[in-house]
Amino acid sequence: MINNPAVILVDVQNDFFTGPLKTKRVGNIIEPLQRLVFAARKNAVPVIYSIDAHYPQDIEVTRKWGSHAIKGTEGAQVIAELKPEEGKDYIVEKRTYSGFYETGLDPLLRRLYQGNGVKTVVLCGLHTNMCIRHTAADAFFRGYRIIIAKDGVEAFKDEDHEQDLKYLDYVYNAKIMPVNEIIREIVK
Repeated sequence: MINNPAVILVDVQNDFFTGPLKTKRVGNIIEPLQRLVFAARKNAVPVIYSIDAHYPQDIEVTRKWGSHAIKGTEGAQVIAELKPEEGKDYIVEKRTYSGFYETGLDPLLRRLYQGNGVKTVVLCGLHTNMCIRHTAADAFFRGYRIIIAKDGVEAFKDEDHEQDLKYLDYVYNAKIMPVNEIIREIVK
């Protein structure tokens, strides 16, 4: 069984699925993530959305990737298929690749489970070689156990995706697991 897990969905937003940063590969992760989120909610595992909420002035990111996921726009909204459950799920906005950098993610994780804190983060969403990678790095530096949902993450290209799964395993000791296996582990 996974100890005090939280499922963190990274950048599951319109601009990444149908907008300027879309890739045909994102369709692969919707159904597995729906199953994972359903199981997490059913088993009182926190579901957290780590989403881009850029300002047009965020030139560090927008200069590289163009204008996307601008706070308050339709493109910044979570896709309908993975919509957060109001009053139950958490939304943590980010302005860089990492879900931890200058956000309230770490304090939130440490307060969950009646103050005992999350011990394991299950990372899923987009992109394996960018926001997943940087969020995993910051989770590692903060002492969290890391699980990557193998069929719940994607990148623009298969080689980037596969290379980074190996990197996450090797460098951050992340356990790469299929969603079905993660679900079996979180079911109480």
